Amino acid sequence: MNAICLVAGLLVLPLGEAVTLQWTHSVQKTLWAEDYRLQGDHLLLTSARVQGTGAGMEPPLDAVLRDGAWHYRPALPPLPAVQMRHSPYVAPYTLCHDGDCRTPAEWLPGLPDESILELRPCHKNEAQPPSTAKMVTMRP
Repeated sequence: MNAICLVAGLLVLPLGEAVTLQWTHSVQKTLWAEDYRLQGDHLLLTSARVQGTGAGMEPPLDAVLRDGAWHYRPALPPLPAVQMRHSPYVAPYTLCHDGDCRTPAEWLPGLPDESILELRPCHKNEAQPPSTAKMVTMRP
């Protein structure tokens, strides 16, 4: 099974071949969302949405206002991973897979209050159906 994994240290959870990452901008308090899908051993950012403008984060000129949000496709090459900071000082990210949307702490029970999170293609020994986070021993 090929999947995108949510990783925090030794906590690893395969989510599936497509995920949506959502967050509230810490200054503007507007919702942002990005859709990623697995493309080989990379993540492809297929679309993005933002519910407002400002704080140095303007949507691109080709963005279309639809359903209260600016929709656009970022011009980025496939990415090896996406890193995020999990912190009690800002609203948590939300990760959605197959209509199931949860915070990282809900996806990864035992997640420390402050962590570096990563979305990346799962390694061969990590790609199992999503249920609960598990500890994975990584070997060279």
